[in-house]
Amino acid sequence: MEGLLDHMLRDVLTRVGGIDRCVSEFIRITDRLMPNRVFTRIVPELLNGGLTPAGVPVRAQLLGSDPVCMAENAGKLAALKPAGIDLNFGCPAKNVNRHRGGAVLLDEPELILQIVSAVKRAMPPGMPLSAKMRLGYMDDSRTLECAQAMVDGGAEELVIHARTKADGYKPPAYWERIDAVRTKVEVSVVANGEVWTAADARACLQQSGCSALMLGRGMVADPGLALAICRPAAAALSWQELLPLMRLFWGQVMVHMPAKHQAGRLKQWLHYLRRRYPEAEEAYLRVRTINSPFELHLQLFGMPAEAPI
Repeated sequence: MEGLLDHMLRDVLTRVGGIDRCVSEFIRITDRLMPNRVFTRIVPELLNGGLTPAGVPVRAQLLGSDPVCMAENAGKLAALKPAGIDLNFGCPAKNVNRHRGGAVLLDEPELILQIVSAVKRAMPPGMPLSAKMRLGYMDDSRTLECAQAMVDGGAEELVIHARTKADGYKPPAYWERIDAVRTKVEVSVVANGEVWTAADARACLQQSGCSALMLGRGMVADPGLALAICRPAAAALSWQELLPLMRLFWGQVMVHMPAKHQAGRLKQWLHYLRRRYPEAEEAYLRVRTINSPFELHLQLFGMPAEAPI
């Protein structure tokens, strides 16, 4: 999820537990071969054996529509040894779709087949290739056709977000429609979309027939969600347990982001956390008009160790 689930949040969330694998934000491929620094900027886990600091593998995601450029970049990316490569056919953003990326390609299953096949040929044997899709672009009339194109091209796993691009992120997600694809393709299918609670997860698995889930916004709003799904008897992650992780995240934000964007990045996460934690609502209202990193730190965490004089 571009601009949200970046390497800093992946680091923090995988420390909580319950996550088996991550997929990076997409790396947009146009008409050129990307330098390694682009790959490692978006997926710094490539410098750590393809793992988050907590040891969770990360697949690097590519987005684009030119089979040749996608293949050339996949080959270069593969040399950096990610835990796998994922292809994005699900992004609903207008700017991305306008440039023939993401979900708009779900109207072109023939091109999807070309892209996946070219990328697969460029990858070393044994490196996993997966693909993420929505149910369709403006409707779901070609869902199975697109899914089969990905499988025929060499994708070994499909993640299906249970809405079309036209649906955006509006509830509900149509989990039962994933099952219609899962029963027709000969690869593993992972369900995604509108899973905010452990009860949602159970319903999604039951209706989709899948045995695995991909979490997005739900995990951002409730960092203990994956653990709650995997271990129903485990105690919920408390606000007091979350605070040190939030401080760790804030420390990374201050290192990796320009000062003018730092406060907004933390407020963005707080905004999601309001859905799960009453304490986050209070904290968000307290800092929502603050743009100074120092003042925000003071309000949320107390005096920094090295306060400005």
